[in-house]
Amino acid sequence: MDWLTGDERLDFLYAEGLRIIQSSSVFSFSIDAVLLANFAYVPIRKGKILDLCSGNGVIPLLLSGRTKAPIIGVELQGKLHNMAVRSVAYNHLENQIEMIHGDLKEMPKHLGQGQFDAITCNPPYFQTPSKEIQNRNEHYALARHEIACTLEDVIAACSKLAKSGAKVSIVHRPGRLMDLFTLMREYRLEPKRLQFVYPKPGKEANIILIEGVKDGNPDLKVLPPLFIYKDDNQYSEQVGELLYGKNGGGGNDGS
Repeated sequence: MDWLTGDERLDFLYAEGLRIIQSSSVFSFSIDAVLLANFAYVPIRKGKILDLCSGNGVIPLLLSGRTKAPIIGVELQGKLHNMAVRSVAYNHLENQIEMIHGDLKEMPKHLGQGQFDAITCNPPYFQTPSKEIQNRNEHYALARHEIACTLEDVIAACSKLAKSGAKVSIVHRPGRLMDLFTLMREYRLEPKRLQFVYPKPGKEANIILIEGVKDGNPDLKVLPPLFIYKDDNQYSEQVGELLYGKNGGGGNDGS
């Protein structure tokens, strides 16, 4: 089987010993996805896991190393979905991971309401700007901007798909925190855990990780801050371990 087409390449997910198909012409996964996969609650063996806005399948691949439970990933863009399917097959994970090509807004009807014990989502971050400043690459634009789905669409879908008591984990930007709190409570996803992520000490947070529990009681815990880089621009020990494993070292990203 020819695993790669066009400008595609096989990259390593070092900590998990997996490979993932990526392409320079579509949105590649970022540190946000790695952080979310580590932050999210997942059942160890029993239960069902759902990842929305899956892109090329990085979060299902990362989660597969933490659980034996079945995982479903949903991606709207056909090219990214196809890459994810091939990555799953390349890593021989077809018996655990299923990738669906579809719109997350249709998933409650397609998959059934209240079916999942854990849900993750790395949604588009930016409210849709004018066409003049949208990214000209359609794949990037759909991944980064709320063109095909709004934040409310994401939260509503997660709420419908989650069982009562299920945990929903989302990565986003700090500027949308109040929107997240408001929408999550409106859709019965009580915020329970929150973590701010900083590029390095002394900088403003640029990522948030938030977990809500379907029909949960109010009790928000703010976790210790997480720093991506140390002052010397090397990955922090925690992030280096996430990327390369406990014995993999923590170099910079080469940029």
